[in-house]
Amino acid sequence: MMSHVVNLLKGEVTGRVESGFPERVLNLCAEYGVAFWDLRWESPVAFTFTLARRDWKRLRRLSKRVDCDLTAVSWKGTPFFLGRMRRRYALWVTLALGLAALVYSSFFIWDFQVEGCETVSPQEILRALERHGVGFGTYGYAVDSPELRNLLLLEMPQLSYIAVNVKGCRAYVQVRERVPAPEIVSQREPGNTVAAKDALVTAVQPWGGEKQVLPGTTVKEGQLLISGVVESDFSGARYLRGMGKVYGRTWYQLRCQVPLTVQERTCTGEEVVRRALLVGKNRINLYFGSSISGDTCDKITTWEKWRLPGDVALPVTAVTETLRPYTLSPRQRTEEEALALADTVLTARLADCLEEGEVLSRTLTAQAVGDALLVTLTAECQEQIGRFVELPAQGG
Repeated sequence: MMSHVVNLLKGEVTGRVESGFPERVLNLCAEYGVAFWDLRWESPVAFTFTLARRDWKRLRRLSKRVDCDLTAVSWKGTPFFLGRMRRRYALWVTLALGLAALVYSSFFIWDFQVEGCETVSPQEILRALERHGVGFGTYGYAVDSPELRNLLLLEMPQLSYIAVNVKGCRAYVQVRERVPAPEIVSQREPGNTVAAKDALVTAVQPWGGEKQVLPGTTVKEGQLLISGVVESDFSGARYLRGMGKVYGRTWYQLRCQVPLTVQERTCTGEEVVRRALLVGKNRINLYFGSSISGDTCDKITTWEKWRLPGDVALPVTAVTETLRPYTLSPRQRTEEEALALADTVLTARLADCLEEGEVLSRTLTAQAVGDALLVTLTAECQEQIGRFVELPAQGG
């Protein structure tokens, strides 16, 4: 395999020999060390073989000593290709201009790589960079990384570190997100714990202050559960931070109405593929007509950035849009389907109501109302119902 590649780089010729004594040519090659391969006999007086370009020239001179007809059948390899191209000046000029454009474009940023994002999206980082003049097509050597870092940290307080390093036509953006400091709870500010909702108290765990209810007590929303004002026979009223956790049983009744007639999508089976090129920030459509698709059509868009060997990004992105038309037709939804959909929706709403708790029991009831199904979720839960409320400042 390697010898074949070397021969193509040097150039190889496939020749044809015709003679009354063709073996004389073979003896001549053996005598003067002319290497050949792929020998094929066409007849007793003719054969073809392949040899290097340099050896072909030698053999043509040596063949004059014997009575033979030596002709070249084909030429392959780099020297012959370059020889055919040497007078195509437009091709060489285009190639030179392309190389010059490639070298010139390497001084600009055509690709971004963002690392370290967890809660902050890479798109948000890129938009912030563009607001400060660093975007697609920015001159790479004009990027002042220290100044840019200071501006971005002031603009985005959720970041603790950011660095922008430009290498070639790619900008590497490394970020570190700020770890939020824990909330500092002052132990000197007095307050009470009150009920956040109606419940049947099951447990009281005071951390400070004095509890005002016992397990088995029914409380209303806003009722005092743990008091931060403690009366003493010796020192009078003391103002404490009446904090703690109070658990209770709560009941919820959530409703959801699901229509039984829905519009169902049916694909027509047709598919339209449109292609375009993004050169820099300019879009070049490779199709005719408007780029706006209809309302009853699914549109799937994919982007593929062009790169050279070595993962060198080019300022060209191929865009492929696949359009799949569909029709809307009414369909009658079964009660089982409507009940399952309502169950999913109501379960999610119930989870939003429970900040710290669990569902003990639940029931679903359904009732047909016109062309809809009214579903009611009744749930009994166990949750933490205490909510801390600070007391107004006391006068001295």
